[in-house]
Amino acid sequence: MKLQGALQRQRRLSLTSLIDVIFLLLLFFMLSSTFTKFAEIEIASAGSGSGAPPTAEQPVFVSLRPDNILVNGAETGFAELVSAIKAIASSVRPTVLISVTDSVTSQRLVDVLNLFRDQTFAVRFLNSGGNAQ
Repeated sequence: MKLQGALQRQRRLSLTSLIDVIFLLLLFFMLSSTFTKFAEIEIASAGSGSGAPPTAEQPVFVSLRPDNILVNGAETGFAELVSAIKAIASSVRPTVLISVTDSVTSQRLVDVLNLFRDQTFAVRFLNSGGNAQ
């Protein structure tokens, strides 16, 4: 008597779980990505040596405080900041030195830098060294 083993039928590989994993990965990368374009503002540190020779141009000092903005010691409104710097500046591309006190929020600094976005200012930061009054 000859016994034949039962022929095993090959199971097909189910792609359902693979499709689920691919969908979840796609969803994860879509939700974790940002689709906005960030604007760039050229900022140079006042302490970094650029090797450029000193110029006769006088920089414009901007002091950011929580309640006001001073341009070369004179109080200036937020909306008039760019025109005040242009009136004081002696060149087409003036150097603007920004001093930020400790109590100024980062949002206020970003708002001022957004005003400078379309201007030709060379922006540099000064260390305030504490809370200036």
